[in-house]
Amino acid sequence: MENRPVDYPATLDKTDWATFTTAQQIRHLELEGFALFPSLLNGEQVRAIKAELDQLPTIGTDYSENQRGHSNVQWSNSPHCIDLIAHPTITGFLETLFGDELVVTSCVFALSRPGHPGIAIHTDAQPYGSKIFGMQASAPRLARVLWYLDDLTPEKSPLLVLPHSHLSLHSDGNPYKRYLTHPEAVMICCPAGSAAIIHQGIFHANYPNRSQEDRRLLAIAYRPAWSPPIVEVPDWEPAKVETLPPHVRRLFKSLNTSNFDFNVPNRPANMANEASGINPSRWQP
Repeated sequence: MENRPVDYPATLDKTDWATFTTAQQIRHLELEGFALFPSLLNGEQVRAIKAELDQLPTIGTDYSENQRGHSNVQWSNSPHCIDLIAHPTITGFLETLFGDELVVTSCVFALSRPGHPGIAIHTDAQPYGSKIFGMQASAPRLARVLWYLDDLTPEKSPLLVLPHSHLSLHSDGNPYKRYLTHPEAVMICCPAGSAAIIHQGIFHANYPNRSQEDRRLLAIAYRPAWSPPIVEVPDWEPAKVETLPPHVRRLFKSLNTSNFDFNVPNRPANMANEASGINPSRWQP
């Protein structure tokens, strides 16, 4: 049977993101499943990044030649894109969010051309791994940063999210499920140079590209050092990592970095008496 999405009226997100404090950004990300950082890049930066991305060969997906991608942008001749991996506003926020060192797990260029039908609503959390995402997606905590290099309008493949869906314990929230549409989805539009951060468990997608222009996206995934995949995965090639500039290289730790204690006892010695990262008050400005 052909997939025919129900054309639900879209609910446009109208949050005034520019006014958010770090505590409010963390609260929104942890509860709603996403946060937006508008206009972090200026026009010159956006143009330089787009010029590099437009030189990369792309491969169409199995469902549409108009949805295309290029993996491992960090190994390409794209210095502005590579520098973006270590953008201080984003990495600083993630270090505060995670309270840990960051490990980059992927850097992917996604191109939605006119005629792109929209991505299926899905999660990036695959607790046992999957054919699509591999075992890297089994990491229990991960955030994906979506850098938009073209203005997102209702017609040009804006971001779709289903708020709070990462919190559901219902079988409908099984992270391996996919949905064509959803009546309570929210549409996120933003200017070029903005970054959205999504919780790996949030159900999300993008809408069709009904415009006459391409929509470019650079998606970079980060996890905290304590949160490895459930099995060892193929690692970065050391020689390639050495080619990265030092401020970016520090984020390309081993993909198997695992800063946790599997043998923790019931009552270990030297336990802390406080932990601000789990304070109920951490969301207060």
